[in-house]
Parts: sequence; structure tokens; C-alpha cells
Amino acid sequence: MAIIRWEPFQDIERGEPFHWEPMREMERMQRQMNRLFDRLIPSGNGGISGLTFIPSAEMEETAEAVILRLEIPGMEAKDLNVEVTEDSVSISGERQSESTTEEKGTRSSEFRYGKFQRVIPLSAHVQNDKVQAEYSNGILTLTMPKVEGEKKKVVKINVG
Repeated sequence: MAIIRWEPFQDIERGEPFHWEPMREMERMQRQMNRLFDRLIPSGNGGISGLTFIPSAEMEETAEAVILRLEIPGMEAKDLNVEVTEDSVSISGERQSESTTEEKGTRSSEFRYGKFQRVIPLSAHVQNDKVQAEYSNGILTLTMPKVEGEKKKVVKINVG
């Protein structure tokens, strides 16, 4: 991978009057960061070993629990490793590829196979011994009850 020198103010025109467009500079920096991450994340062509994908996640916090949903299609529940501490969740697994042979023609695949792992910090402390997990249609849902001290209690205050 080539090293690219970052010159954040290269597009500033040095003339009268001085004019700088910070939004355009941030867009240029974002494009450069996207290119960097595209190089680091495997493309699925076998060129880079290691992690193959990072599951997308949604987190919702209610008064009683933290609910975490992860999108992990194409796997079976037995192939997932889920570990919950009181302040984070770690999900890992490996998607196995099907081995097929072809005598003529070509085979193309955009599916990602291999290991994955994601560690997600939680917004509140949870009771990790009371977590409920459900895996259906490629969506892993974890319902994690909050510890008593984290539950928000509303108290009516009389003014007057």
C-alpha cells in the first residue's frame, strides 16, 4: 500500500481576498479516508486474510433494557459466539464457504466467507447473566436487562 502525504490546505488559494472552503476540504478528506478503509477491508477476492466483514448493528435503550440487533445473514446460531460483560458485547463467528468444483466455465462470488468479530460498548451496565438471545432470518437480537442502578426512575416532585 502506498503512503500518501496528507496536505490539508493544498486547495487554499493564496490570493486577494483569502478564500477557504472548509466543507470542500472535509469532503476531500472523507474521500481519502474512504479509499484508505477500502484498502484495509478485504475485498472478498482472497487477497487479504483476516476478518471478512463486520456485522451491522442497531442499539436501542429502553427504561428496562438495552436491545442490540446485529445483521448476520447466512449463518446458523450454533456458529455464533456471543459474550456479554456488564458494559460490552462481543460477537464472533466464521462463515464457511461451500467447496464446489467446476470443469468448464467460471465461478464468481461476492459473498464474504471467513471470520468476523465485533465488540460493541453498551450505553448502560446490564445484567449479563439474564441476557435473552434470539436468532431469526439472519438477525441476532440480544435483550439485556439493565442493572437496578441504571434503570431510570421518574419521581414526581411537588412544587410549592
